[in-house]
Amino acid sequence: MTSGRKTNLKLLVASIGVFLPWLAFAGHGVEDSVDNLPADRVKQLLDAGEKLTFIDMRPAKEYQQTRLPGAKSMPIAAVANRFSEIPKTGRVILYCDCKPYDMADRAVFLEYRGYRNIFIMPEGYAGWVKRGYPLEKTPR
Repeated sequence: MTSGRKTNLKLLVASIGVFLPWLAFAGHGVEDSVDNLPADRVKQLLDAGEKLTFIDMRPAKEYQQTRLPGAKSMPIAAVANRFSEIPKTGRVILYCDCKPYDMADRAVFLEYRGYRNIFIMPEGYAGWVKRGYPLEKTPR
């Protein structure tokens, strides 16, 4: 086998390793593999006293203004670098004001790293606010 063919074969094998996990989603939305927790259910769990960890994936400036009670700021672009800050126990709820696909993408990223406690709130921050649920504000 020539060195050019060996290089092409190595590239093909490497490509399969990178893209194979995503083939599982072929014909299905990424959201299908992620556990959703609607805002109404999240509120019920809070009211029942369950300790939830909220990860606010909106830009830091938006988080600083208002957020869900006790939420931790981790802008969507920072999840890949800061995921070790997310607990692996208890329910973790991801939310933002982004496309549901973006939230699901981060949830799948976390699941591939061993997280089994990740949920997305598909209505996001706007859905929480629309329902009049409690918010936390930074004192001025």
